[in-house]
Parts: sequence; C-alpha cells; structure tokens
Amino acid sequence: MAIAEVIKYNGSSDIFAWKYPNEELGTWSQLVVSESQEAILFKGGKALDTFTSGTYTLDTNNIPLLNNIINLPSGGRTPFTAEVWYVNKVSSLDIKWGTATPIQLQDPKYSVFIPVRAFGQFGIRIEDARQFLIKLVGTLPIFDKENITQYFKGLYLTKVKDAISTYLIHNQISIMEINAYVEELSEHLQEKIEPILAEYGIRLVNFYVNDISVPEDDSAVRKLKDALAKRAEMEIIGYNYQQERSFDTLEGAAKNQGTGSNLMGAGMGLGMGVTMGGAVGSQFGGIAGNLNTAAKDSILCPKCGAAVPAGKRFCADCGYDMSEAAVSKERVVVTCSCCGAKYKNTMKFCPECGDKYNPCPKCGADISDGEKICPECGYEIPEPCPFCGAELPDSGVKFCPECGKPLVKTCPSCASPITGNPKFCPECGIKFEDK
Repeated sequence: MAIAEVIKYNGSSDIFAWKYPNEELGTWSQLVVSESQEAILFKGGKALDTFTSGTYTLDTNNIPLLNNIINLPSGGRTPFTAEVWYVNKVSSLDIKWGTATPIQLQDPKYSVFIPVRAFGQFGIRIEDARQFLIKLVGTLPIFDKENITQYFKGLYLTKVKDAISTYLIHNQISIMEINAYVEELSEHLQEKIEPILAEYGIRLVNFYVNDISVPEDDSAVRKLKDALAKRAEMEIIGYNYQQERSFDTLEGAAKNQGTGSNLMGAGMGLGMGVTMGGAVGSQFGGIAGNLNTAAKDSILCPKCGAAVPAGKRFCADCGYDMSEAAVSKERVVVTCSCCGAKYKNTMKFCPECGDKYNPCPKCGADISDGEKICPECGYEIPEPCPFCGAELPDSGVKFCPECGKPLVKTCPSCASPITGNPKFCPECGIKFEDK
C-alpha cells in the first residue's frame, strides 16, 4: 500500500474547495496548508481534524479525532485511509450573475408588461470551511465559481425579480427609469441574499446590479418608447392628444372628396363636430389659439392645463373664466414652487421632487415655505398663530380664533394691548418690571 509523503493543494486559484486525489495516507506524511486556506480530514463521511496555514507531520498527536476512529498505533509509519479537503478562504469578487431569459414585469407608471433583463456581479468569501463542505460541496471533487452560480441561480433570480418589482411599485418608477436606482437596488439585494449564504458558511462581500435593460425588438417596448417620444413632442409644441386627434379629424373632413370644395368639406367637418356636442369645435379653437399665439406669452388654464394666450379671458378648451375673480381656490393644475413640475391640486406632494403642496388661501398656487406674498395673485399671506399654528383671518387680529391666546403684547393687569416698550401701562398705570 502506497503511503503519501507530501500532501499539498494543486488546484487553481478560482476553486473554492478541492479534494486531494489520493486517500491512502500514512503517519509521518507532510501536510502543507498555504495562507488563506484550511485543510480538513474526512473519514466515513464525517469532518474530523482541521488544519490552518502551515506544515504538519501527521501523527497521532495532531489528528486526535481521526485517531479515535481508527485507533492508530503510536510510532513508526502507519498507513490509513482518509480524505483531505482544501478550502480556499480568499475573497472572490468577480462572480458574474445574470438573467438567462427576460423577466416579465408590469410597468407601474404605464401599466404595460415589459420583459426585463438584469446583469451584475458579486463577491464571496468562505467563512466556515467545515459548514461549507458539509452543507454544499458533498461528493463533488471540486467546487468552483461555476458551481456557485449554478447552485444559487434560483436564489438570486427570485430575489432580483422581487426586489425590482417591489421597488418599482413602491416608488411608482417606470422600468425605463430604473437604471437611475441600481445602487439602492444593489444594497437592498445584498441585505436579502446575505443571511441565506451565511447558512452555508459563505460571507457575501458585495452584490452589484450593473445594468437593467429591456429588449429593443420587443413590441411592447417599441410602443411605449414611441408613445413617450410623441408625448414629449406634444409637450414641446404645446398641445395634448385630444387636440391632435381633433385636428386630424378636421383635416380629414376638409379633404373630403365627396363635397363641392375643400372649403365646403371643412365646413361639413366643423358642423359634424358641433353636432357631436361641440367637442371638436372647441378643440379646434384651442389648436388655432395655440398656433396663432406660439410666439406670444401664454398661461396655463388652472382647470384643464391648456395654454391660453395672454389677455384672453376664457380658455378655448374648457371655457374656464381666466379673470382674477374666477381663479380663487378652483385651481386644478399646480406648478411646484421648488422644481417647476405641474400636478393636480389633489396631491399633497410634488410627484417629481417630493416638495409639500402649500396652497395660497386665495388662488391655490403652490407657495414656498416662508413666502409672505403669493407670486401668482399677490395675496399677502398672514402669519399663522405661534401657539397652535392655525390660519389667521388677517394680520390685525389680537387673539387667535382657535386657541384664544393673545397675538400681541398685553398688560398683565388689565390685558390692554401694549405697543413699544413703555415702563407703565397707559390704561391702568401699573409699572412693568424691568427685564
């Protein structure tokens, strides 16, 4: 029976666990363990003695657990059979992961199903060599990066899908915008996967999401991108989808070959629009107003958001009275005082920057914190009650109508209002103590 003389690691650097091929060993054999490695002796499927970095001569003194099983005689060269496993404990930071097939997710912003791919890499280090060998490696002769990615493929794919969909829904972010949040997703995924790998004696050093993409040739992706491009074009020009469709309808009616002339066709088209409730006619009026005043200043209708030329009293889209007396608190479209985004007055916070909606008591425009005068209507905003924060009717009141506390300095004796810093009360004559 051959007796191994020198036992050492002969695997490559990207292998996490490697089994020494010869199981016929003997006392007085030399066991060599390099830095960042551990060697473990197995006998009968049980993990026994562990060796850290160094050179060891196998004898009954340094293999006590194995000696208890096979009862080796002391002294001399005694052959025995055992498995020697080497575990590489150096950090490996370039393990690639990715979704082999696209994940179907529903875009929370546009409610369409889009296939999504994700790619990245992660790093691990074997913390508990014994636990790693017993729970994961089993009877494999080697365990490398390919085995790691294969074993935990189901884990990270499930966690990636769950994390991306949860993040999109909770933050109402479109899939087209998700790449701006890969850092937060990476941290979230590391927190989810780390405790699972720890059960196998593996420490997750880092986990990175490098890219989240959608297939360009997918029909749903193409339609969504076309719609977004069209919306951006309409926002730049200054009209909406209903206006564009109305304009197309009128243009088609004007080109109707069944009428006597183009002018007659346009008249019939306009008449058809009036018969259908006046919707087409009003939309056409809005389009014409926008086209004729493109070079002039315009303001947004507070009810429907359409552009209204400066000086016009009524909105061409909805007929809303644009005079100052009619605006009041009926404003529907609000312009954020922080970032300039537009949103409905039913929202409490700006959907773009998160700034809280602080409406003007008179016109409903969003006012910055600390603003004394509304920039939209010029309304002078009264100071709130310093005790309860209630809105005061005007700056001339002496007592808060909500909590009843005085809003001006009063005499402690007769409660008459005091102005300036007099030494005596002008009403009752009491002397004020110097402070």
